[in-house]
Amino acid sequence: MDKAPTTRQLRVARELQRDLAEIIRSKGMAVFGGAMVSVSEVRISPDLSVAKVYVSIFPSDKAYSVMPMLEENARAYRGELGRKVASQLRIVPELTFFLDTSLDYAEHIDALLKQ
Repeated sequence: MDKAPTTRQLRVARELQRDLAEIIRSKGMAVFGGAMVSVSEVRISPDLSVAKVYVSIFPSDKAYSVMPMLEENARAYRGELGRKVASQLRIVPELTFFLDTSLDYAEHIDALLKQ
């Protein structure tokens, strides 16, 4: 069973989310084929060495082309992140990207309720 995240984990995750969102936004939509990519959540391991980055992609049909781009560039994003958080963190966490489908799920539920 997973333990609840500590205050430090939550604080570091929030900072990473903010910084990664800025890094990805600075790349521009053109890099992702016109898709808008936003970082919806970051969950970090207790030892702060691994960060699971959940991203929302709009329009959602571009997700299957954007996710491989994010995964391929994870090392570059980690390097940029390292430059931003070097003064706060000793170890820059490994980044793994996951697709956040909660918006699609909400749209699906909304569509079902309108029927």
